[in-house]
Amino acid sequence: MSAPLSPPTAPQPPAAAGPRRPIRELPDELISQIAAGEVVERPASVVRELLDNALDAGARQITVRLSAGGVRLISIEDDGLGIPREELSVALRRHATSKIASLSELETVGTMGFRGEALAAINAIAELTLVSRATGADAAHALDGRTGELRQVARNTGTTVEVRELFYATPARRKFLKTDATELAHCIEATRRHALARPDVGFAVWHEGKLVEQWRAAADRDQRLADALSNEFVAQSVAVSHVGGAVRVVGRAGIPDAARSRGDQQFFYVNGRFVRDKVLSHAVRSAYEDVLHGQRQPVYALYLEIDPARVDVNVHPTKIEVRFRDGREVHQAVRHAIEDALAAPRAGEAALPAGTPFFKLQAPAGTAGSPAGMPRWSQPSMQFGAERGTGDAAAMWPTRPAPTAALRDAPADGAENATVSSAREAMPAGAVYARQPAPLPSADAVRDDAVWPLGRALAQLQGVYILAENSQGLIIVDMHAAHERIVYERLKVQLEGAAITSQPLLIPATFAATPQEVATAEACAAVLPSLGLEITPFSPRTLAVRAVPGTLADGDPVELARSVLAELAHHDASTVVQRAQNELLSTMACHGAVRANRKLTVDEMNALLRQMEATERSDQCNHGRPTWRQLSIRELDGLFLRGR
Repeated sequence: MSAPLSPPTAPQPPAAAGPRRPIRELPDELISQIAAGEVVERPASVVRELLDNALDAGARQITVRLSAGGVRLISIEDDGLGIPREELSVALRRHATSKIASLSELETVGTMGFRGEALAAINAIAELTLVSRATGADAAHALDGRTGELRQVARNTGTTVEVRELFYATPARRKFLKTDATELAHCIEATRRHALARPDVGFAVWHEGKLVEQWRAAADRDQRLADALSNEFVAQSVAVSHVGGAVRVVGRAGIPDAARSRGDQQFFYVNGRFVRDKVLSHAVRSAYEDVLHGQRQPVYALYLEIDPARVDVNVHPTKIEVRFRDGREVHQAVRHAIEDALAAPRAGEAALPAGTPFFKLQAPAGTAGSPAGMPRWSQPSMQFGAERGTGDAAAMWPTRPAPTAALRDAPADGAENATVSSAREAMPAGAVYARQPAPLPSADAVRDDAVWPLGRALAQLQGVYILAENSQGLIIVDMHAAHERIVYERLKVQLEGAAITSQPLLIPATFAATPQEVATAEACAAVLPSLGLEITPFSPRTLAVRAVPGTLADGDPVELARSVLAELAHHDASTVVQRAQNELLSTMACHGAVRANRKLTVDEMNALLRQMEATERSDQCNHGRPTWRQLSIRELDGLFLRGR
């Protein structure tokens, strides 16, 4: 028999405060250890700080030597400008730095380090030796951080910082460290982040006398990305180059197919400094919003260049957080940069080697150089459902002809819901919405010299997939997903051409608001009308929604208002309205796209392929699923063991 459980003890009241202790200044040693707790979390923190100093010194080759994952030894060697003999002892003092000397320089700092805390903090919790030879000096000198002893040593121009027995002075902190392998991985990652920012600098990482990572100085950023991440990262990403106002964004953004379950390949740099920022991460996520499936995480290496006076890097001792003067401007620049880079369809790119022409069809019989019996298909620039030579948006949604035995529709699946109906009514004039799928273009138009990455249609499989042939092999297309994206992008273009109109509510929707929501509504009163919203204070703790965007008139005004106010407090709130509108357009596109089991003629299948090649983001459907896949001849040969 087990002993009976004892009743839980009642919580004890707090002990009475002891005698009052006088206010006094902390000793310098304790101050340094407190500062070290902010700056140095693990060996990787030391590596990060010392690499910052090496890069600020103009180093072109940096060597990192580690022992026991950096716990026993961290040594950073560089070939930079070095430190003069008389400044070595000053370098170990708190808040001693050569980077800034005034408030104006702090507000426009352009160096990686500037706080003057790193070396003093490290020296407070470890055994530090500073060896340096300044440019033009006769010899190098070594400074012992514990004793202050200065002696002459042999070394080329540059600096070496040796840190031994990390946290020996604070053994409690040492217990929080992980295994040597884990700490080594963090040190390598810290070095990799610096290497991605400076492709012109060579980096080498040694552990226990063995070379574990090396990145030689590269001619350009793409080469460094391939070396530090992988060739696959570069191959499965698109170049980003965008200038928006005072912000420039460059780098590479991974295609949706390269997304991962973890966000472990996301690198963002502001003026060369690796940062983590909610505004930037939100902007990236919103750009990938309708091309990623589920909760997949995009991969990217992006570099934002901005006037140093417009960004505050003095937010956190680790300098990994920043604050922007105009977060909305930065958010829009980043979002538009990625959206523009991902917009171009990638049909045929993945399988084509450099310099290989796409599959090219000839014109039909009766024209120069054309084989007999070759059908003529529509131009890539033609709109779906439009007659040749017309650009009328109304032709996109014409009334369907009566079905024939060879061309059937899938059965209609219920009546339209009221939300889709209201969104349809709010569409610009000329955009006629049809409940049934829009017919595909006829075969009356073709460009004789057309180059078609998705090739020519061969057949339809199970009423769901289109099989096509190009120069690389076989293309498989999900016809409903592809047509859905095409219609969706057309609807977005039409809606973008019209201003967001407000729909006044007959009875204002009131809700109990938080103090932050009330403050945001008052501060952003001039921005809300541009989003089609009118939100006014009803009482000190109540807000009233008096108007909403016309396309969202049937939605929940309170939920929309809360979402917009939450985004306005931190980010660009226009994405909230755009997201809600796009959800309606996505539903409309789904209803308007060709359904499974609809039999398509060869001409219609080829028309769909041509439109995919000319439609932005046509590689994914509205829900982030792929619309087509390429099977190369080599892959097909492997399936049938040809050549073996």
